[in-house]
Amino acid sequence: MDSLEMHSNTCGLRAHWLKSEKESLRLEEAGITKEVLNSAIAQFCLEVIAKHGDPAPRLCNKDPLTLKMGSYMIELFPNAKFLFMVRDGRATVHSIISRKVTITGFDLSSYRQCMQKWNHAIEVMHNQCKDIGKERCMMVYYEQLVLHPEKWMRKILSFVDVPWDEAVLHHEEFINKPNGVPLSKVERSSDQVIKPVNLEALSKWVGHIPKDVARDMAHIAPMLSVLGYDPFANPPDYGKPDAWVEDNTSKLKANRELWEHKAEEVLKMTKPEFVQSQSIEEDNINETFAPGDTNPIEIL
Repeated sequence: MDSLEMHSNTCGLRAHWLKSEKESLRLEEAGITKEVLNSAIAQFCLEVIAKHGDPAPRLCNKDPLTLKMGSYMIELFPNAKFLFMVRDGRATVHSIISRKVTITGFDLSSYRQCMQKWNHAIEVMHNQCKDIGKERCMMVYYEQLVLHPEKWMRKILSFVDVPWDEAVLHHEEFINKPNGVPLSKVERSSDQVIKPVNLEALSKWVGHIPKDVARDMAHIAPMLSVLGYDPFANPPDYGKPDAWVEDNTSKLKANRELWEHKAEEVLKMTKPEFVQSQSIEEDNINETFAPGDTNPIEIL
């Protein structure tokens, strides 16, 4: 069980208790008020986040599901800030389906149904981010972060009050190094993280969306338009990348065998039983949030 699952299940249990009038009364009679419960959950979450990695002056929890409970999280952690990472839903859904990421409520045989699920999840989180306010929740478009890394990393670091460091533009140089970027042995996208910032992931979904789904996209996923994406653009025009990002992409293509070998080395660390366990845990995570859940793996 990872920290994401524990936080989600704990908050889901609280919601279950408070939803039941009988259970709420029993807790009140036992002296477990809402304030006591909130304090206990906050301490539990904080302990897990603080202790599951190296000591750090700032604690970060990468969990796409958290923002679905953004207002409550702010109640627990009044000094917290959120980075709401938004990605073209078509790319997200293609990644879920092509990587066979098991998520309760998502039918991996249906692009249409998965797009509808994505639409609901992103709408909930978008509303939560607006309710929290711009001073506490910053929306970042994945595509723009990839196209213009320095511009957006400067904005992000400023938002979280962290001094600028050129190292954030070269994460691949710090993979599995002390105080660097530790890769999970069971994370399905670890083979992508080893690469420098590049453009390949932006358009992988193009040509894979069934024609009938592409035709009805504006109706199936209206949040695409709300977020500024063109639901009928195949391929879309996300913008012109910075020159060095374009150069990274050209080098990756020219040395594809080398990078495929590096990816294989990462994947060798993944044992079959770990992958099976991850699928089961993903099911448990999302049962708390059905219906209309989100993908715990991909950026939304």
